[in-house]
Amino acid sequence: MKNAAVLKSHGISVCIVDDDRELCEGLEWIINSAKGYSCLGVFYSGKEFIMHLLKGKQALPDVVVMDIEMKNESGIDCVREVRSLYPEMKIIMQTVFNEDEKIFQSLKAGAVGYILKNSTKEKLLDAVYEAHHGGAPMTGSVARRVLTFLQSPPNPSIINTLSDREQNVLELLVRGLSYKKIGTELFISPSTVRHHLHNIYQKLHVRSRGEAVAKAQGLHH
Repeated sequence: MKNAAVLKSHGISVCIVDDDRELCEGLEWIINSAKGYSCLGVFYSGKEFIMHLLKGKQALPDVVVMDIEMKNESGIDCVREVRSLYPEMKIIMQTVFNEDEKIFQSLKAGAVGYILKNSTKEKLLDAVYEAHHGGAPMTGSVARRVLTFLQSPPNPSIINTLSDREQNVLELLVRGLSYKKIGTELFISPSTVRHHLHNIYQKLHVRSRGEAVAKAQGLHH
């Protein structure tokens, strides 16, 4: 961890979780140089951040900016674990990816927002401010994709075309489990999981995991 001490006693406090040290330095500078913001700490892995939280020796950050894909670990899994410990913690995912699957996995895991790493300094600070005040900051391209999927839910009768096992697979998919974990939960092989997913995609008329999750959510609204 870097800069463990509270740097400022006022404003919106932020923690950064990212394995790119150069990027972290830039983000830390942006946050600490902005009026009304302070960086409580920089963590180079999700595990390091979670260990810090479990120690409970410092105040919790108002907002966390987390990389979606770190070395040997998933930021999405980290979000899920952090939110299980602190359900009210505001986490914004930051990544170079602009993929439907990453978007919905992050939001389903409990992230409140999602911005791209090429976002400007102003957009980053605006996203932190918005998340702190109960908003759901997303870059325009991400927001458009989310709206496209959720504004056109399928006919609920479609769910009836899925077999019981396919519905089980879809439910675990929505919960954010990996193919391997889905197989473990249902006592089937990963190849069998992929076979069921292929059938699910065809029946729901989708092409990716993200679209399947979005349509499944639409079915239950």
